[in-house]
Formats: sequence, C-alpha cells, structure tokens
Amino acid sequence: MYRLVPILLAALLLRADLAWAESYLFYLEAQGVAGYSTEQEKAIYYSLSQEEAMQKPSLGFDYLQRFSGEARDYGALAVQARLAFNATGEPALEPQLYNAYFKYKGGFADLWMGHNRPALGLSSYFDSHALLLPTLAMQGFGYDRDWGIGAYRDLPWGNLALSATTGSGMPIYFKGNSLISARAAKGVLSRDNYTLGLSAAYGRNLETMGYHLMDPDPREFYLGGGDLAYLWNNIENRLEVLAGKRSGERALALFWRLGVGLLEEGRLKVEVQPTYWEIGQDWNWQLAGGLSYQATGDLTLRSMYVYDRQTNDQRAILQVYWYRRL
Repeated sequence: MYRLVPILLAALLLRADLAWAESYLFYLEAQGVAGYSTEQEKAIYYSLSQEEAMQKPSLGFDYLQRFSGEARDYGALAVQARLAFNATGEPALEPQLYNAYFKYKGGFADLWMGHNRPALGLSSYFDSHALLLPTLAMQGFGYDRDWGIGAYRDLPWGNLALSATTGSGMPIYFKGNSLISARAAKGVLSRDNYTLGLSAAYGRNLETMGYHLMDPDPREFYLGGGDLAYLWNNIENRLEVLAGKRSGERALALFWRLGVGLLEEGRLKVEVQPTYWEIGQDWNWQLAGGLSYQATGDLTLRSMYVYDRQTNDQRAILQVYWYRRL
C-alpha cells in the first residue's frame, strides 16, 4: 500500500491535461505541525501521538473524479493521500492513504467500495481529517476510515447508511476481523441546521494506531449510541454518546464540541471540547480547546490545548494548513 501513494499521485498529475479532466477536482495540501508536551518535556511534531496518522507535518493531495452520462452523474472516484514526516518514529516518511474509494450512484442508494467512513456516529459524516481536535473515532471508538463496502441513501426526513468493513482502520488486515455498522439520522445538516443520528456497530476488530498493529488478535467489538450536530447562528454543537464493548471490554464514551464563529463569515472559530471514556476498569477524561483562523482562502492557522487526566499531560499544538485547488 505504501508504494501506491506516489504512483497514484504521478498518474493523476499526468491525466490532468486530458479532456475528461474538466469533471475533476484536484487540490494540493501541506501542513506544518509542532507543539510542546509537559509529560515528555520536549517539543513534539504531532497532535495525538507519533503512532497515529493525524496530525503531522505532511504534503499531500485530494482528488475527486466524477463520471457522468448523458442524463446524470453515475459515479465518482475519490483519492486523498499524504506523505507525513515522523520526527521521532519509524519510518521517517510515512505514506498515508485516507479516501480511496469508488462511489456508484444507483438511484435507490449511493454504493461505495474502498477506504471510506464506516456508518458509525459523528465521524460517519463529519470530515475532520485536517483538524487538530480529535473525535471519538480518533480515540479508538470506531474508525475514521476503514476498508470495505457501504451504502448511503438520502430521504426527505434524513438519511440511512450501512457499511461492512475490515475493522482495521488505516491498514488492511485479514485476521478474522470484520465490522458491520449502521446509522439512521433525522435532519440534514446543510438544510435543517441539525442532524440527529442513532448508530450501532458489531464485529471483531483489530486494535490499531495509525498504521501500527497494536494487537494481532481481533477482539469483540460492539457499540451503540447517538450523535447530534446542531447549528444556530454562529454557534455549533456536536455531541456523541457510545456504549458497548471495545476490544472485548465494557466501554463508554461521551463527547461534546462547542464552537463559536467570529469575524466576517466565521473566519475565526473558538472551540471547547470535553471528552470522557471508560474501557474496562480504566477511565479517563480530556479537556481540549482550540482556535482556528482562516487567513486566506487557501491558508488556515489552528491551535489546540489538551489536558489529559490519566497522564497529567498538557499539550499545546500549532498547525499551519494550506489547501489549494489547481
């Protein structure tokens, strides 16, 4: 898989001048990430951990190709990848593949195959791949991206989603692992300013951190819960509750993110995020906050502060994020 990223990038650049390229979108992405950890008493160059995929200094691209017939669009190919720098880990340069899927618009539903979002909770529709503040999926309660197949159908009152994935996250493994997820939601966020969803997932998943396999044996995994996103004027609320089993142990997670948009068009955003979780007999909570400033149409500056009760660690992170369409 690691060899696939530069090959894909070269192929996409070569095809940029072809006639059908009028139906594609191509973005370049670059980010710098640096901060300080009181637990480690040194500078760090990641937002979560060195083993995780997000966020690190990196260069990448985001590509979307639409396929159309005479009457309608019938499909799309999405590829999003980065080459990230590991300041203190191995390998020093790590290829990362996020979106890598083909979606077919079948009329009755949108069907996808590849590396995409499982149908579980907030992360099934909230794209946070560029953000510093982590969702529950980034904390191990599900996967931000997973390999498999899925279906999605919009309805007048909301939408339904179903996915069958490997339960391994960023890498692909076949060790008896699998994950079935489903979500039903009322309200369309872009139309109604809210969406309220109920989700459930069941399978035997693998414990992974980024591309690192932490446990070679799949463990029982089932979670159920609800999520809510609500927009009111310049205020955003995102909440999620999940309960069940993770890695074969009883699990509970609570998440809330409050954001306030300031300045014209909300170019400055202030966010606060408390998170609590239990796994077996262990429990922890984090308190995070952040600032995000849209300096130009292509450049965003972000900062994050996180306090972790379990490790007594305080982290302050800065990110410079550039995303430009070619």
